[in-house]
Amino acid sequence: MNCATYPWMKLAHSVTIPCVSQMLSSNVATVGGGGEHDSIGKSTDSTDGGDKSKTNQTSGPDGQLNRSLSFDGRRKVWARVEAHWARVTLDRSVPSSVANSADKHDPQGAVGEQPFYQRIRSWLTSNPQTQTYQQSPVMTKIENVRMLDRYNNRKPSTGTLYLTATHLIFVDPDAKKETWVLLMHVATVQKLPLSTVGAPLQIRCKTFLSVTFVLPRERECHDLYTSLMQMSQPFHIEDLYCFHYTSSLEEIPRTAGWTFFDLETEFQRMGVPNSNWTMTNLNKDYQLCDTYPQCLFVPSSVSTIVLVGSASFRSKGRLPVLTYLHKNQAALCRCSQPLSGFSARCVEDEQLLNGIVQANPNAKFMYVVDTRPRINAMANRAAGKGYENENFYENIKFQFCGIENIHVMRSSLSKLLEACELKTPSMAAFINGVQSSGWLRHIHAILDTSLLVARSLQEGVNVLVHCSDGWDRTAQVCSLAQVLLDPYYRTLQGFQSLIEKDWLSFGHKFTDRCGYLQSDAKETSPVFTQLVDCMWQIQRAYPSAFQFSERLLLHLHDHVYSSQYGTFVGNCEKDRLDLKLSDRTYSLWGNIASHLDEFLNPLYKSDAYTGLLEPNLVPSNILFWRGLYCRFESGVHPRESIADVLLATRDHSTSLEMHIAHLQKRITAMKTLLDVSTPVTDNRLAVDDEDDEQQLGLRLKKSMQVVDDHPLSTSKSADSVFSDGPNIENSITSSFQLRREIDSVSLDWRSLRNIKECVCSTPFDHSSKKSHCWRCGEVFCTRCLDKQTPLPGHATHRPVPVCRSCYKEVRLSSSSITST
Repeated sequence: MNCATYPWMKLAHSVTIPCVSQMLSSNVATVGGGGEHDSIGKSTDSTDGGDKSKTNQTSGPDGQLNRSLSFDGRRKVWARVEAHWARVTLDRSVPSSVANSADKHDPQGAVGEQPFYQRIRSWLTSNPQTQTYQQSPVMTKIENVRMLDRYNNRKPSTGTLYLTATHLIFVDPDAKKETWVLLMHVATVQKLPLSTVGAPLQIRCKTFLSVTFVLPRERECHDLYTSLMQMSQPFHIEDLYCFHYTSSLEEIPRTAGWTFFDLETEFQRMGVPNSNWTMTNLNKDYQLCDTYPQCLFVPSSVSTIVLVGSASFRSKGRLPVLTYLHKNQAALCRCSQPLSGFSARCVEDEQLLNGIVQANPNAKFMYVVDTRPRINAMANRAAGKGYENENFYENIKFQFCGIENIHVMRSSLSKLLEACELKTPSMAAFINGVQSSGWLRHIHAILDTSLLVARSLQEGVNVLVHCSDGWDRTAQVCSLAQVLLDPYYRTLQGFQSLIEKDWLSFGHKFTDRCGYLQSDAKETSPVFTQLVDCMWQIQRAYPSAFQFSERLLLHLHDHVYSSQYGTFVGNCEKDRLDLKLSDRTYSLWGNIASHLDEFLNPLYKSDAYTGLLEPNLVPSNILFWRGLYCRFESGVHPRESIADVLLATRDHSTSLEMHIAHLQKRITAMKTLLDVSTPVTDNRLAVDDEDDEQQLGLRLKKSMQVVDDHPLSTSKSADSVFSDGPNIENSITSSFQLRREIDSVSLDWRSLRNIKECVCSTPFDHSSKKSHCWRCGEVFCTRCLDKQTPLPGHATHRPVPVCRSCYKEVRLSSSSITST
């Protein structure tokens, strides 16, 4: 059953779509009336073309389903939905076998082809006593589940497995262990042969987590397998996690992060437009190339006819355009392969490339880098595509670079993961497995090509890069070459701009390559994973050249595949605009901006490397990234990350420096106060024999006025010092405030060593960030340390991370001081 044929069913794919909520809400009053199916039909019409504001008004808070329906009410509503479905199938002349399968709840029939239709049915007909785990409604709960550890098969964890709408959660209460698997991270689900202890189910994730659960009954294993297969890859793009995710941090608005980048502003930073390069509006409505951004920068000398002709000659219309301009006026351009075949040529495309050469006054030729192996390009040439013929293009030097296609890369990663999951691991078997996978060889080829491009630009020569369609290998090489060239792209803000420009604006098929939806599995490929791996290789070679740490690369990799944020959803800029992601979803950049301290590199020196980075790319220097591919394997990592220890030391030193500065101010103020009041205690105000008591009183009064003007003093405190009846209440308040300032800063922070879990029982592993509370000095996970507030004992009074209990105490003491 095609979902596009029935719009109301397409909208019913998600339990949070407002039209379903309206349908259920409109049936609350008529459930017991036994009326016809008009209410369902009306809600369908309003959803397809009616007023959406009315739909939202009737759907309850936040557009959620009306879960106040009684159990009997739900079953009656479902009976109406089924009756309406049967009527629609008959009206559309659907074969009777399909209609009968819908009436009989046959999971293999037409309804079975609609997994979210089954999800709605399961909710409407399920037990009304909905269980929750950590405020998440539980769809399935299975007890006595064993989670196998291939390094410790003798003591498997035994606990409860929860399936929610977004996560699969395993809880071992005895070991105080929780394992969370985001459903969108699930790559494959496999039922293993039955054993004497139960039915094993193996789950492999896109983050390289691999877990095996042994369920007590085979039926439960099959049901869980079916649910995971349906929910990990939705049928419709609007069922992705990002459209239903709500940030738990109220201080991060939905709009945060969407305005951090502007393509025209980024080109202005490079000095474009100028006399040689100009912006064209031919793609304003995506008519020239629907996978390119709206604003394109091309040589000033070329005409509109040349641009249109070149676009028609390039695959997918991806004509040569500027992506980076070096300070020496050397240009980096990108495009797709030409539709040349064996002999075809395009005069306009030749004129465009000649215009790119003329836009650089420092070189009379340009390099055309085809990132494909020569044999692949020859095969494409037989299909009517191919590469540039040097006989037709003047002033170009052509070169193949041998980066394999997406299918080879997908197979290579699969072999690499097999080497990481050997049943009988040994050093020799692991090394042979990694070598035979060819993964490190592919990483080397990408880095070698990027360095070639960077060196050419550094020498002042223009470079044009392309592969087949110009959105996979081209994006990898262009972005890495800019990282090697420009120190700006080694900063957090610059790296974000690079991803936005060369991957999001110029089009990379994230939806297809990351496997968000149920589609052709041959379209998936670890293209972005290879970029992250290459960045880590460069970071390892130049540890002080990057402002961000390895943790940012891991965070970015995980959320590219999670679809929790709308930043990477869609295959091009046009897709994201059509989906209105900036209005409907959160941005990953907003999330990163609120946790900057977690991603900073403590070794970063902004002036250490200002020129071209030239890493030594001998094969022995291309290493296996244990922190990415084996990060969930306990026992293969050091206890504490060096970066975490350095960051904790830096933060502790910063806290102490701010506290010292505060105490110095207080001591200086106290010295001034003592100097003013000293005449009384040292009898320096005592009168000579000739003075009388009146003169002494005047001098005392003058001294008291100076004390009143001091920042540490008030009129009451002066009275408490100099009057016969001191103000005891104010003295207690002042001492309490001073004690509050001193106690608000922890002088000793707990060491990160041997801390295996947070106070909330969340276990710490190599990939977990351990954070200190600046007030009490204890170690917490990032989920517990989600508050920031200024501490009274810090001179700068800027918000710093504190735990929840300390946050309450600081806020409470601040309010008590204010009221006093």
